[in-house]
Amino acid sequence: MSSNILIVDLFAGPGGLGEGFSSFSCSGRRPFQLAASVEREASAHKTLTLRAFFRQFDEVPNEYYEYVRAGNPKLREELFGQFKPESEAANTETLGGPKALGEEDHNEIIRRVKSAVRGHQGPKVVIGGPPCQAYSVVGRARNKGKDGYTPETDNRHFLYREYLSILDEVQPEIFVMENVRGILSAKVHGSLIFDSILGDLKNPGKVVGDDNGSEYEIFSLVAPLPDADAFGHRSYPSSSDYLIKAEEFGIPQTRHRVILLGVRRDVLKTRTPEILGRSDASAPLTTHDVIGGLPPLRSGLTKVDNTSDKWLEILNDAASTVEEEFMKAGYEVPPELAVVGKRAQPLSQGGNFVEVAARSVSNTFPNDALREWFEDPLIGGVLNHHARSHMPADIYRYLFCSAFALSQSGASPTANVFPESLIPKHKNWKSGHFVDRFKVQAHSRTPSTVTSHIAKDGHYFIHYDLGQCRSLTVREAARIQTFPDNYYFEGNRTEQYVQVGNAVPPLLANQIAGVVFDLLR
Repeated sequence: MSSNILIVDLFAGPGGLGEGFSSFSCSGRRPFQLAASVEREASAHKTLTLRAFFRQFDEVPNEYYEYVRAGNPKLREELFGQFKPESEAANTETLGGPKALGEEDHNEIIRRVKSAVRGHQGPKVVIGGPPCQAYSVVGRARNKGKDGYTPETDNRHFLYREYLSILDEVQPEIFVMENVRGILSAKVHGSLIFDSILGDLKNPGKVVGDDNGSEYEIFSLVAPLPDADAFGHRSYPSSSDYLIKAEEFGIPQTRHRVILLGVRRDVLKTRTPEILGRSDASAPLTTHDVIGGLPPLRSGLTKVDNTSDKWLEILNDAASTVEEEFMKAGYEVPPELAVVGKRAQPLSQGGNFVEVAARSVSNTFPNDALREWFEDPLIGGVLNHHARSHMPADIYRYLFCSAFALSQSGASPTANVFPESLIPKHKNWKSGHFVDRFKVQAHSRTPSTVTSHIAKDGHYFIHYDLGQCRSLTVREAARIQTFPDNYYFEGNRTEQYVQVGNAVPPLLANQIAGVVFDLLR
């Protein structure tokens, strides 16, 4: 096998899949090399390019850390100018700028991807997942409410065909395609689109008009390999066999995604894929395991003075109110609630960089392997760790929710148990549509799925700590998604949240890379 396996990453986002593959190592060597990464959204592309720059170094220069600590665009420009060969390589890898498959950039993307892999004698792998809004259950529910909407005219249902065009051009030995679980039930013209996608992926050339293209078998990464039929084809009993439950593989998140492994038929003459090994941990990772060591922050405040003193005043009053509501409802008052106001200290709201002196920011990790995956002492603190602002009424609600979770074994309160005094002023609050409007990422439970919706509000991602009363920061969401701590997210905070929520967990991708490497060995 050639010394490198070239990777083409499509619909790359901030680069979660690519990070997992590029960081995979065997016998001290990293066999996967990203040749091209395609992303259309500008802030995600900036993140992608910065990480491509980071990977150019065996020893990352201090100037990189100076930039990410400051977040000053001028320093980024100086950084890329100072390390010209490395920045040019990074820009080449990410195609010189944001580009979209299926639009006016399509032909240029094809040209650049072909150039990136031209002359390579070793294996090639295509990875990526077409945008999922048209397939997700939430997205489909939203679309039904749009006048005149029909799935047949929504081009997002067919972006996977742009993926097929790259498969036909690159002819990779293997591809990995990821999407939301809703793709299993999405329909167009009354038929399941997943069945069509599976059929098209088996012969992508035929779909795009190339009769000489490669043929592929599609495998599950988690279900045992079925027996082949008389023609050498294998079919899994259920489409759900392609569903990966991330928490079963050492990922601190109940993230369920469809991931397909396509293997070129000539590769299968010598070897068939193994499935991912499930985590041997005695218990799934918890929220506290991965974010408990990060510096505590206070939420920001809207509609009032955004100061630590004002926040402490509101927290103290909220603690009295919530304790009173607990007693009225007959709930056991957690000891932490009774003293939260007395013990609370002035806290920072955080920022682009939060300095942490003389202590680790990963002291809650349950094992050394996880610590090594996340930790980078050269940072000197924590990046992208800025608490969003909430109106004072939400401080009361968040404190009620986190105290409720503490007293009810991690369960979050549903709408029908909210005290009348804390109910938001929504006309439809009791309609049943807001039953789980507020959700705590409980201390001793596995975090729920981080989605791009975290960018819109934090109600579904409340920190478990009563003394912080806020939603999760970008860095905390990135920890749950298993991005290393030195992975810096560009753009404004909303754009950062979207990038993190849309990504594939790099630590899961790293395990998938191991399956791919064994196949190509």
